[in-house]
Amino acid sequence: MLHLTPTLVLVVLLLYFAMLVGVAWYTGRGVSNSGFFLANRKVPWYVVAYAMIGTSISGVTFISIPGAVGGTGLNMAFSYMQVVFGYLLGYLFIATVLMPLYYRLNLTSIYGYLEQRFGWWSYKTGAGFFLLSRTIGSAARMFLAASVLQTFVFAPLGVPFAVTVILMLALIYGYTYKGGLKTIIWTDTIMTTFFLAALVFTVFTIGKALNLGGGDLFSVVVGGRYGKMFFFDNFLTDPNHFVKQFVSGALIAIAMTGLDQDLMQKNLACKNIREAQKNMLLFCVNLVIINFLFLTLGALLYLYAGSIGLEIPARTDHLYPKIAFDHLDAVAGIFFILGLVGSTYASSDSALTALTTSFCVDFLNFEKQENPSAHFAYEEERAAYLQQVEQQQRKTRTLVHLGFSAAFVVIILILNAVSSSAVISLLFKIAGYTYGPLLGLFSFGLFTQRQVKDKWVLYICLAAPFITYIIEMTSKNWFDVGFLTILINGALTFGGLWAISHQQEAHIDESNPSIL
Repeated sequence: MLHLTPTLVLVVLLLYFAMLVGVAWYTGRGVSNSGFFLANRKVPWYVVAYAMIGTSISGVTFISIPGAVGGTGLNMAFSYMQVVFGYLLGYLFIATVLMPLYYRLNLTSIYGYLEQRFGWWSYKTGAGFFLLSRTIGSAARMFLAASVLQTFVFAPLGVPFAVTVILMLALIYGYTYKGGLKTIIWTDTIMTTFFLAALVFTVFTIGKALNLGGGDLFSVVVGGRYGKMFFFDNFLTDPNHFVKQFVSGALIAIAMTGLDQDLMQKNLACKNIREAQKNMLLFCVNLVIINFLFLTLGALLYLYAGSIGLEIPARTDHLYPKIAFDHLDAVAGIFFILGLVGSTYASSDSALTALTTSFCVDFLNFEKQENPSAHFAYEEERAAYLQQVEQQQRKTRTLVHLGFSAAFVVIILILNAVSSSAVISLLFKIAGYTYGPLLGLFSFGLFTQRQVKDKWVLYICLAAPFITYIIEMTSKNWFDVGFLTILINGALTFGGLWAISHQQEAHIDESNPSIL
């Protein structure tokens, strides 16, 4: 059978990105700031639901989750489904509590809620933690894809890793800097289609190689050594225990979706709250099915490796690409490449736009510039002013977008120098420390009527991750925290905010939005 060659891969990638550039050119014509940030709030809910699949299921899920199935540590076998079931509880909270709040306040950046609820310092702290969280997390996702492409494609051609990374980020910047979210939602639907096709094709291709038909395939996987889904023993020492995984999944969904500008930005692009909630419901159904297929793929990869006597790579993230490139035919390899690039870019391009949005709105005050307090004698003067502001903001927005692209390059190169663990574990560990303060901030604002001393909020949010780290290190000999770092971190933030707060008269208005 014909196998992939680096030249064939390059041709496929060039055609792929030529298509994305064409879509970007068509959708990015004459896009204003409103179109860049929220696609003018005119995107059909079912399109958003489909595009969100690509954003939430990145190259990390595409490679790292299947690779972890055959291991003995975190996310072994089908234990990751416990996290997925926890996600559903988190998404229910997002759809019924957070999204109605964001729509009621007509937010572009969701961290504007913190300014209305607590004050300026809380607002900047929340937005700052998002910028840190999403920059590191998205760079980690891209690092995985870049390392795979480097190992199997660019290294044989003599291309340095740094050049590979710069090229990947340059391509994302090239098709997103004009159209922003309006472009990304449509390019993400294309990329989501490619990586779902790759997933389904690979599952049935390996199943066929193992002489497993459709019905037998799933029964063999679920009933086999890799199919164990629920873990209820050894709560203290097992990182895969159901309670740890389920609770962490719910909190990770709330923090990494509901409190994350990237995922919420797509939801806010819907026409109204009802359509956004329908989008979330469809997204939940898709999420369960797709993650189950990824775990099925992981089990099949290990079964196939055993059947041909293939040694499992020390870095399990490389098992899927190794089989796709070296042991399947060229068609399967091409599907793998398209799936990897599609899943990675669908996540990373929207992250760059969300980071640009948050920085421009939360730190450069774009919306306040568009709504000046000064009164104009004539409407023509106001129109001329707004046109001037729009032009200046477009230039600034482009530079910010470029700046975050450069930051991604630097972080990926650092990760390449220090990382040795599976990226999915690294990613969730980062999330536990950086999204925990956001979880504490929003939950304190939503579930209490207390008012904090705003200037102290930053110190509380910096202290909580530090104390969480101390707790994790000192307890690891008798208690494996696992993904529960986000719970500990959020609880410490909540407690710290309570300590610097005072009771105020309970009421609900636009200046103090709370669900109580």
